[in-house]
Amino acid sequence: MILGVKIEVDCIDPQRIDQFLVTRLPELSRSRIQTLIKSGDILLNEKISKAKQQVTSGDQISVSIPEEETFEAQPEDIPLEILHEDNDIIVLNKAHGMVVHPAAGNTNGTLVNALLHHCKGELATTEQTQRPGIVHRLDKDTSGCIIVAKNNQALQSLVKQFHDRTTEKRYLTVVQSTPNKEKDTIFTHIGRHPVNRLKMAVVNPGSGKSAITDYRVLNQADDGTCLILCDLHTGRTHQIRVHMVHVGTPILGDPIYAKPNRQCVQPGRLMLHAWQLVIDHPSSGERMAFQAPVPSQYQPWTKDANL
Repeated sequence: MILGVKIEVDCIDPQRIDQFLVTRLPELSRSRIQTLIKSGDILLNEKISKAKQQVTSGDQISVSIPEEETFEAQPEDIPLEILHEDNDIIVLNKAHGMVVHPAAGNTNGTLVNALLHHCKGELATTEQTQRPGIVHRLDKDTSGCIIVAKNNQALQSLVKQFHDRTTEKRYLTVVQSTPNKEKDTIFTHIGRHPVNRLKMAVVNPGSGKSAITDYRVLNQADDGTCLILCDLHTGRTHQIRVHMVHVGTPILGDPIYAKPNRQCVQPGRLMLHAWQLVIDHPSSGERMAFQAPVPSQYQPWTKDANL
């Protein structure tokens, strides 16, 4: 890893930071530079910036360039819970604790490894070879519905649907206390936490990306914990986890945004489940709804809820 590289801007006219760095770091592509800016590895005057931000003479740019690991995911015989499968798509109930695709520190045992074995390698190709067929992701500790493309036509269709927000995504979560409102729409901007880069945070408008979550309380327990249904209109990293903290009620078992060992109930997992997913089938156009069985840990809250 190259650390502590500092570049002083010497351009006369204002220029986008990504365009400027392409000329100073010719070994990196513009897309790679944009990725590093998004991840916070490139700072402008010690602050997180955007690729389109203008730089002028005298500005200071700090650059950290992590080495890219290149490897090819291998098929592994790992059990999968399949909710639906046809020639174009496969919909699964991803297990809690399973990583979606290989990356540094998780090169095997992932959903992709299992899919390569199950589908005998017949998955859509993507720019990143470690992510064949992957359209969207769920956090390692989140369980539930995830859809994978088996061919490139299906991949293009699904990527467009997620981008255009024509899909429907509903999550069940259990939080440590009841929010002030029984139902509401949370509309914020979410970006990388300014200090802890493992976390996301609600940031000021003009930075980050817009994030919209509708939520509704379904059932409340005597200890104040409650079951909440969330409808996602955007798909930002850790969106529900950040939004539940924003309204003052972190998710039970959240190791990043809460202190699970101090919560009154300790279910032993992040209580976030991708319950329902609705898409248009890439070939037929049929509106299709999928539902992942609710995990057993939810039983104390779902037994009296009308699901």
